Amino acid sequence: MTDSEAPRAGTAGPQASEASEASEASEVATPDTVASRPVAPGPVARGATPALTPQVLEIASGYAFPGPALDLGALLWDGRCLPDAQIRIPLGMLNRHGLVAGATGTGKTKTLQLVAEQLSAQGVPVFLADVKGDVSGISAPGQENDKVRARASEVRQEWTPAGFPCEFYALGGMGHGIPVRATVTSFGPVLLSKVLRLNQTQEQSLGLIFHYADQKGLELVDLKDLRAVVTFLTSDEGKSELKGIGGLSTATAGVILRSLTAFEAQGMSPFFGEPEFDTNELLKVAADGRGTVSVLELPAVQDKPQLFSTFLMWLLADLFHDLPEVGDLDKPKLVFFFDEAHLLFGDASRAFLDSITQTVRLIRSKGVGIFFVTQTPKDVPADVLAQLGNRVQHALRAFTPDDQKALKATVKTFPDSPYDLEEVLTALGTGEAVVTVLSEKGAPTPVAATRLRAPESLMGPVDPAVLDRAVEQSPLHARYALAVDRESAYEKLRAADANAGAAREAGAEPEKGAGGGRARKAEEEDPSVVQQVMGSGVFKSLARSLGTQIGREITRSVFGTARRRR
Repeated sequence: MTDSEAPRAGTAGPQASEASEASEASEVATPDTVASRPVAPGPVARGATPALTPQVLEIASGYAFPGPALDLGALLWDGRCLPDAQIRIPLGMLNRHGLVAGATGTGKTKTLQLVAEQLSAQGVPVFLADVKGDVSGISAPGQENDKVRARASEVRQEWTPAGFPCEFYALGGMGHGIPVRATVTSFGPVLLSKVLRLNQTQEQSLGLIFHYADQKGLELVDLKDLRAVVTFLTSDEGKSELKGIGGLSTATAGVILRSLTAFEAQGMSPFFGEPEFDTNELLKVAADGRGTVSVLELPAVQDKPQLFSTFLMWLLADLFHDLPEVGDLDKPKLVFFFDEAHLLFGDASRAFLDSITQTVRLIRSKGVGIFFVTQTPKDVPADVLAQLGNRVQHALRAFTPDDQKALKATVKTFPDSPYDLEEVLTALGTGEAVVTVLSEKGAPTPVAATRLRAPESLMGPVDPAVLDRAVEQSPLHARYALAVDRESAYEKLRAADANAGAAREAGAEPEKGAGGGRARKAEEEDPSVVQQVMGSGVFKSLARSLGTQIGREITRSVFGTARRRR
């Protein structure tokens, strides 16, 4: 947060004196519809709070919710901060999703931290993707200083330093955190195609490969399993297996194999494997009743943006088809903050975008709220943006013609308001934003320029040694830290090939002598393992032996992710 001398939001009216003078003023009577907050300890007031105009009263009354709510900050009007007009979000509306947007350096991360703290305090678990590595401080109490005291006084906040219960995760164990892995089977062909940058035809062929492996009981745990199945399906023994359902061309298989090789060469193998992360871990509440904040540490994979954005979508997809329908709750089961959202939508196919839209639309009824975090609303497709009921828009820059165009497009996404939003959005200081949310009745609230509160936890990263110690002491560490490489498709196909080779050698030698006929007869009566597993009656015996495990096709969601039975 910046100090009280940061630039103030402008409106159509003239700029008034500094907002810090207004924040030091004494209380005056306001209508019952305006939520009054206790005055934080601070300097003695030097003057009277200006009377709230009808326009201000109308905006403030739109945020005076009777039920539980999260406090965002105080209203900005004509350059003044009006602490009698508090801006809030109803807790029960957090599952209606939201957008936090703004240019780099405008305070988006601190807004996430502020909202996450209050959700945790209300018993709601939170998931935060920490792309830059500065969210881990939410686990430690904040440090009071002049800037924090000034901000708390301005917005009438009773600021108390506090840390919140956290679990720290890292994709594939790369970085500080408990490893988060997914099996290739559960990740599915749609998400994997996006990671591998496959075109539509190649994506469809990968879907056939997954379909085949699902049906035949070949578990795709890691990338070498997938490569083994693709290699087999283009071999002399296996190339006929997909003819009945479209086939797999040698050229397409080659593209998939080359993409897998390049993917592994970039160090991606650790993200796929076992033990697979159970997304139910994200729904936990601490012993003291506060929601656990799950922080996914991503600095170590900043150069792999498509991977981490797609992995975040896998987490959501897994939650989507595992959680039961619950309708509208008094508070959400989980609020999921999807940082750097533009990376998810960039170069996405129409089918992929449709799947995201469907997930966002339907996961609300399962008690999960999603907040997309990005620079401008235009980074999010219109069909997805239409599902986001809560908006916190930080400052936008208008230095270039493209910036100007983005600014005008952003203004059009807000309801009508008395503000000159083009002026306000370019004049907001760090830690200030334009807000509109859904009321408890589901109607949009008036647009409100807001000076946001200061987070009560540490606004910065914790020491890496402290972070490592927290990870090692977590009860989840023993469950997920050590990678496991059990028998799966790669091992089964390799064993089958070795046994087939041994059988051929054993059957070839007797043909030179008198017993050749008996050897050929024995071979016909006792087919090799390859014939049993991969012949014309492909995998029948294997499917019978694995019937109680996965010897049947796996049920897949809209993203092609596999439904797991917990």
